Amino acid sequence: MSTRVHTEIDSTDPFERGRQRGVQVAARLRETWPIYQSLFAVTARDAGRSPVDVPATAESCLDAVSTWSPELLRELEGVAAGSGFGLTTVMALNARTEVLAQARSAGATECSTLVQLHGGDGSPIGAQTWDWHEELAGGWHLHTVRGDDHTFVGLTEYGMLAKIGVNDAGLGVHLNLLRHASDARGRYDNQRARPAGGVPVHLLARQILGRAASVAEAVEHARSAAVCASSVITVVSREEAVCVEISPAGVGLVEPSDGWLVHTNHFLEPRLAAGERVTEEVTTTFEREDLLRSRVKAVAAPLEVEELAALLCAHDEDGVPVCRHPDGEATLGYRGSTLATVSLDPLRCAAGISAGGPCRRTEVTTLAARP
Repeated sequence: MSTRVHTEIDSTDPFERGRQRGVQVAARLRETWPIYQSLFAVTARDAGRSPVDVPATAESCLDAVSTWSPELLRELEGVAAGSGFGLTTVMALNARTEVLAQARSAGATECSTLVQLHGGDGSPIGAQTWDWHEELAGGWHLHTVRGDDHTFVGLTEYGMLAKIGVNDAGLGVHLNLLRHASDARGRYDNQRARPAGGVPVHLLARQILGRAASVAEAVEHARSAAVCASSVITVVSREEAVCVEISPAGVGLVEPSDGWLVHTNHFLEPRLAAGERVTEEVTTTFEREDLLRSRVKAVAAPLEVEELAALLCAHDEDGVPVCRHPDGEATLGYRGSTLATVSLDPLRCAAGISAGGPCRRTEVTTLAARP
């Protein structure tokens, strides 16, 4: 973690915030963008679909963002200007979840999130594994962003405006991928002969971190965004927490049960769960949820954030891997791995970030959104 890039962004002007980001990440973008180009092609091929029109999907998402949040569009334009990459490419990176939804990829990337509603200081705390493709293990960085309504810190991928983090109002977001029958289905802009886009979930996370000060405000932002792919954003504040399940079919809320939130990679809200698109053949999401629920049920006292993160340490010998390690024989698109473990402490406006899974959590970088 000592060599992990930490970008510092500070401006009240959206374009300038983006430009600063673009300048700082340009060299790494030149390394990660070709990996994404290959990943988009491989997942579409293996799903038995024709190649995804990445520029068309990105342009449709740009249209959606321009209406939903012109300020974020300006920030993306700044990233393009600062990095030397085209705006369509920058949007494709921020909309990689939406591009992969067009491919209808069946491959599973297995994030797991835990929230204890009453942690060691009586306030909610959260922790998650972020699982993605091993080839992109070097494709993320730390960042501190100032100049919007709220300062926020956390981790994100190169070129993306945000992912997992917490702001100076003590509001944090965890992020897990979901798949729903409504994802990219039947969504086509006939007038422009291209896929119909939506607001990328990573930009929704960015909007919540930069603009929301409460769970209610975060939910309002989620309900305002027309999306074309599914995810769950677990929102954690100093007083409460909720899982906000998002899909083109609508938004569903999952409230804590017995003082806990446990979320993996399938829908829990009954109405949205009826459209679930993952199956037991391609995911361990159901087994991971069962394992984590059994672990939290055995917790008898409030935990500190590092104790909470330790609950995510599970491998094959525990029944199912929550902390994942890459299969050396697997090819691109199938080498899933836990790239980072993140804890959120809203009371202290702090994120604890470590590379790799919780079993390797020996060097944690703590970022605070306010002194």
